[in-house]
Amino acid sequence: MQFKNIKGKITLKKIIKYCWIAFFSAIGLFILFVFLIITGVFGKLPSTEKLENPDSPLATEIYSSDGVIIGKYFNENRSNVSFDEISPNMINALVATEDIRYYKHAGIDWWGNLAIPFYLIRGQKRGASTITQQLAKNLFPRSKFNNMIVIALRKLKEWVISIQLERFYTKEEIITMYLNTVDFGSNAYGIKSASRTYFNVEPKDLKVEQAAVLVGLLKATYMYSPKFNPQKSYDRRNTVIRQMKKYDYITQQQYDSIVKRPIILDYSVESQNEGIGRYFREYIRQELTQWCDENGLDLYTSGLKIYTTIDSRMQIYAEQATREHLTYLQAAFYNHWKNKIP
Repeated sequence: MQFKNIKGKITLKKIIKYCWIAFFSAIGLFILFVFLIITGVFGKLPSTEKLENPDSPLATEIYSSDGVIIGKYFNENRSNVSFDEISPNMINALVATEDIRYYKHAGIDWWGNLAIPFYLIRGQKRGASTITQQLAKNLFPRSKFNNMIVIALRKLKEWVISIQLERFYTKEEIITMYLNTVDFGSNAYGIKSASRTYFNVEPKDLKVEQAAVLVGLLKATYMYSPKFNPQKSYDRRNTVIRQMKKYDYITQQQYDSIVKRPIILDYSVESQNEGIGRYFREYIRQELTQWCDENGLDLYTSGLKIYTTIDSRMQIYAEQATREHLTYLQAAFYNHWKNKIP
């Protein structure tokens, strides 16, 4: 078989030869770029120490003497939890939707990447970033400068970091770190804050439909917010639940029941100015600011746990009594001192 062009004849054998040359050249370039990335030619990779002890800003929590969190100091409202403190529903919803081969790959989903061109030919968008790659993005943020070369190098860097993360951590540790670092919108960073913000529950108590709402938020925190776009959130939640059924994390019977349920929120954005004992917490803040400076800590990002002598139950009673009597006392004060200088 022969193919003609304006320069002469090209045989099928030559075409196959050129294809193999292009294939091996691409592999060679890939290996070269990975080597250059590892050696730091395109910027330093995170050190071994950084990979073993990744930094993410954590809220400082203030505890009462009876073990209740009465307030926080934070730039990002994030508190870590362990794997055992996360509902299996959340883990299953995340894996089913974001990375079904999570427990089989070593940081990169090669089959998912190879499938991307076929989806593009069909006019469909499909990402292949694994949970590990998404964790790498969260822990070591990307440069904002974008062009084709930078995007390609950035992707290769993420692959290298993902493989390193898989070497240092177990699958349980990686998925826990991911859920502790990801942004769920509404000033809720990490699964602990998100569970409380949207449903006022602990992460271990999330139901299937609640976990599906939170996983749906990962695609776009505002667009799929159950507070600001309830219909889109509802549709996205049901997409997540369909994925859970598809991969046998829930039964058909469970699916038929859950998809019909409305989203029921107990929504409250946590603020540093809310909660009990605000004057007391402000006094603590003033006292600890200097102590943190002297000890190389940051009150708003170091994830400190401060245990105080205040009793949350007695404080609640005291504040209720103050609210109840303050109106009467203020009126009595005014009537006594009006037209005088107290």
